[in-house]
Amino acid sequence: MDFRTLTARVGAVADRYAERHGIERDSAWFMLKLHEEVGELTEAFLAMSGGTRTKGRTPEEMAAGFRSELADVFCQLLLLADHHDVDLLAEVDAKWSSRLRESPDGPDGPDGTDRPDGPGED
Repeated sequence: MDFRTLTARVGAVADRYAERHGIERDSAWFMLKLHEEVGELTEAFLAMSGGTRTKGRTPEEMAAGFRSELADVFCQLLLLADHHDVDLLAEVDAKWSSRLRESPDGPDGPDGTDRPDGPGED
């Protein structure tokens, strides 16, 4: 499945959910929903890594919960980007992939030290 198709499918599921539950989504809602999902991912990570109670779940169940929450975060990020008409693939290419084109040594300098404006830095 290509990225646009995935975004459209995620959007259709989210639209159906919002309509069913009477949720009006605006810019703040998309951002806060992403934040909520990151919190749930953090909780799942802590459970899986032994940082919190297992609540009777097996290691396999906790790993499945972690994967599920990763998917939720990813989908909410897609929805946030779509809401703001952001082409995520273009932005990833501009921010991350371009670092590979800067030097034959990749995103790090020839001595292996980070360049001042590496991925994730502004």
